[in-house]
Amino acid sequence: MLKTVKIDINSVEYPEKLRNIPDPPAQLYCTGNYELLKERSIGVVGARKNTVYGKNVALMIGRRLAESGLVVTSGLALGIDGYSHEGALEADGKVIGVLGSGIDHMTPMRNRGLMMRALDNGGLVVSEYPPEEEGFKGNFPARNRIISGLSEALVVVEAGLDSGSLITAKHAAEQGRTVYAVPGNINSQTSIGCNLLIRDGAVPLIIIDDMIRDIGASPNKTEISDNDLDSDEQRIFDLVREMSGATMEEIIRGTGFSPGLANSLVTVMEIKGVVESYAGRIYLSR
Repeated sequence: MLKTVKIDINSVEYPEKLRNIPDPPAQLYCTGNYELLKERSIGVVGARKNTVYGKNVALMIGRRLAESGLVVTSGLALGIDGYSHEGALEADGKVIGVLGSGIDHMTPMRNRGLMMRALDNGGLVVSEYPPEEEGFKGNFPARNRIISGLSEALVVVEAGLDSGSLITAKHAAEQGRTVYAVPGNINSQTSIGCNLLIRDGAVPLIIIDDMIRDIGASPNKTEISDNDLDSDEQRIFDLVREMSGATMEEIIRGTGFSPGLANSLVTVMEIKGVVESYAGRIYLSR
């Protein structure tokens, strides 16, 4: 049985950033390092049925935030939530998982192994529900306000039109948090929610370190090596280096990639900080 500590809203241990949101939880049941409630954190949420692109981006965001000393807060759900936690753990970072049930009835059970890894690494799992309470459908939209409330900013990686991530984004906006959204293919149903968030005022997340700077944190300096690029990204990298900058049309022509694939790869490379776009051309960032 995991040891759980109950923190009431009037306790000095209750996080001030959560106390000040609309409809704050009356109590938090905390398992793990509840000192993380006082640490700077970023919320990362997204689709359960993600694409490979979304998985890679979520892993990168989680890893980069952890490398920069920030806690990654999410819902321990399948898909983007879990991958953001995975990325943070790969960098030996700390995570906060927010449940829509008591910890003894964690949902989904498939991610219980991830939860235990997070706790073993000094992480925290929180819920407003006592450990023995099962998760009900209505609990999960409610728990989203805690994810955003514990975070200084919220990143949505992929989201369909009916995604719960859009509820989290709504909570974040109401709580005064900056909402970032990862742009996606306009023909992808998995990215339509993010693209609409951007249309409605969310900040497009193009380079992860820009977001880290936006909240007043310092990105940890990391050198990107060729080992950080997959074979398709390497082809684009080599082409851009050879041409000292290339348009998207030149990249498509030179690699033979479809426009959709080329755009997705360049977007991932921009997020990695390998390339940057300027005046219609793609250049190396290093």
